[in-house]
Amino acid sequence: MFLTFREQVEKLLTEALEKCEYPSGDLALVVKPGYADLTSIVTFKLASILKLPPHEIARNVVQHLGSDVLVARAEAAGPYVNFFVSADYLHRALSVILEEDQNYGRVNGDHIVILEHTSANPNGPLHIGHVRNSVIGDTLMRCLKQAGCRVETQYYVNNMGRQIALVVWGLMNFELNGEIKPDHATAEVYIKANAEVELHPTKLNEIRELMQRFESGDQDVARLFEDAVEFCLQGINQTLKSLHVSHDRFVWESEFLDDLDGIIAELRDYGATENDGSMHIDLSSFGIGKNLVVRRSDGTSVYATRDIAYHVWKAGRCNRMIDVLGADHKLNALQVGKALELLNIGAPEVVFFEFVSLPEGSMSTRRGHFVSADEVLEKVTEKAYEEVDKRRPTLSVEEKSSIAQAVGIGATRYDLLRVSADKPMVFNWSEALDFERQGGPFLQYAHARASNILVKTIFDNNYDPNLLTDESEIKVIKLCAKFPAVIEDITKNLSVSVLTSYARELAEAFNQFYRFMPVLSAEPEVRRARLALVVSARIVLRNVLNCLGIEPVDSM
Repeated sequence: MFLTFREQVEKLLTEALEKCEYPSGDLALVVKPGYADLTSIVTFKLASILKLPPHEIARNVVQHLGSDVLVARAEAAGPYVNFFVSADYLHRALSVILEEDQNYGRVNGDHIVILEHTSANPNGPLHIGHVRNSVIGDTLMRCLKQAGCRVETQYYVNNMGRQIALVVWGLMNFELNGEIKPDHATAEVYIKANAEVELHPTKLNEIRELMQRFESGDQDVARLFEDAVEFCLQGINQTLKSLHVSHDRFVWESEFLDDLDGIIAELRDYGATENDGSMHIDLSSFGIGKNLVVRRSDGTSVYATRDIAYHVWKAGRCNRMIDVLGADHKLNALQVGKALELLNIGAPEVVFFEFVSLPEGSMSTRRGHFVSADEVLEKVTEKAYEEVDKRRPTLSVEEKSSIAQAVGIGATRYDLLRVSADKPMVFNWSEALDFERQGGPFLQYAHARASNILVKTIFDNNYDPNLLTDESEIKVIKLCAKFPAVIEDITKNLSVSVLTSYARELAEAFNQFYRFMPVLSAEPEVRRARLALVVSARIVLRNVLNCLGIEPVDSM
């Protein structure tokens, strides 16, 4: 309903500006909580054009505004033009939520999207930085699907670079530990291989030979690479599954080897130059100081060239490409994007995320200094169990374990999403699990409270919305009505931290209502109206939690 309200405000405001003979372009609509349901600050822009004070423009505009059933009133507050929703808006919002249920939030998204995320090198287990990538990408997928888009998630598998060659060489020279998870066993071999190469640099020749044999089509070597990668991915997928993350397709770099000659030939036509067998493109005319290397002097391809081929392939299968990448990939992404533009293919939309650190310090898989995501998740789940055991001691072990798993994973996902992706963060499990801190557990509690009310009664959808007049009731309805607008914002701007902020505000508003407004003990007519509100809030909380990849538990 908020989107419809905004559309009506836009219409009324445009008509008023035209009546005043003022320019009508960007209406500069913003949300100013505590002041109005929607505010226009267009007067600031018009003031310099019309040579009039903003407050006078605001007063003139309000005098020429028409009416609409969703708009209760509009008023000039200094330079601001404030709009307020009507009772009819609130009533319709409840009706729409109850009718659309799990589909509530659909905003007619019609894109076919290929969304790449995670894509960690299969040389060891995921760490918490990889997991930030995974939950950002997975949450974007869920929001885009909620909007109505068709989304395919992809994991781009590095199965032929230097790091994987090191793993293969390590497997040829060191014993594999079969008693631990495959990704952890792979990391042990990778760490040993790196240490050996540092002690004996001439061993690098053997690793380069493996890479050359792979690209020349040596099937025996190709099978070694394939087996090593698939083995590590088994463990990585176990971790992703525990986080409620999955991929529709795993795309291997080597799938594009046959396309590279054509790509390189096209890039040569656009100014790529050769030097001692290597080939590069001067991108300085685009403001990029570092040349893009597309082929090494030994004839082997580089990651960027294969990445270009991958994006060419993707572009032919969708009308929107989205990549989730670490901040250390910015240069490569910029270079690849410009190369794609040279090939008359649009660059992908990229969500860059800054790095995550732990109180324990920085991480390096190569040197063996890292804390795996498995260790973090195990620790979080253990602490969640302790909290559940303290709060619900009479539950069975199985029930406590189930709730602890849902709460621990939910807390982890929420904490990694709450900070804007372009800002670095420290993940602290004790803060993430603070039930009073308005994190993941806080949201789940709000949903559980709504469920606890509804399990004790039957809602027959026969209610009078005019009885919902308390400020706490109205605030919940208004926030529920904004969910489609939040989804629309995320599909446009790809910022999932918007959803965590909205979720926290909605849960807080529902908790305030729950604290002060009796439901089951209220008079029958009021009881039915408040039950409609509880059902609506539970629907929206559930849809929000599903978009966040957090289990909407019914009991905590």
